[in-house]
Amino acid sequence: MAEFIKVIDIAKKYKMGDVDFPALKGVSLAIDRGEFVAIMGPSGSGKSTFMNILGCLDVPTDGRYFLEGQEVGSLDKDDLAVIRNKKIGFVFQSFNLLARISAIENVELPLLYNGLSSKDRLQRGIAVLSAVGLKGKEYHRPNQLSGGEQQRVAIARALVNNPSIILADEPTGNLDSQTSAELMTLFKQLNKEKHITIVMVTHEADIASYADRRVCFKDGEIIKDECQ
Repeated sequence: MAEFIKVIDIAKKYKMGDVDFPALKGVSLAIDRGEFVAIMGPSGSGKSTFMNILGCLDVPTDGRYFLEGQEVGSLDKDDLAVIRNKKIGFVFQSFNLLARISAIENVELPLLYNGLSSKDRLQRGIAVLSAVGLKGKEYHRPNQLSGGEQQRVAIARALVNNPSIILADEPTGNLDSQTSAELMTLFKQLNKEKHITIVMVTHEADIASYADRRVCFKDGEIIKDECQ
């Protein structure tokens, strides 16, 4: 498998008044294409900062970050936005759906920047909603869907640009245990059948058990990296 993500001595400091707070302290990690990795650790351990850097939502203070062989840690905002749109799909705990538009319109949003025709956007949106088990609910608004269905819409939106990687931040945090298990089975299926690299932040051991590898953070450093 090709080395897909590589971070070398990544550090991130935030200013808190007159004090520099080190959120990450020289983290190095490599993730192969097609891996399913769970990022774990207590609140304040640096896992969310690390995910924001992987997602090109933040840049490191020091160190280097390579995605598919391209160094992205030093790119400007416009180039980072292109990478976020074309290579990365995001799934958040709070779904982040627009309440006043339908499931299909929510899913089509990332395609608006790609110059696709409305027909092509619709076809692709219908296909990914079907793939996540929501065929027939394309025109339901978020308030007409259960929490699990809303998260499936969010996953479909993450998939619609055929990303190389999905970054999921506590994707089951607002869901009951049965719905969480169904969604994690879907993630596992996407990982195995479509070979999508998935990096997921979670604090729940049972959710992390669906991943092939667990990386544990504490105080801005990796303290454990183990395969299941």
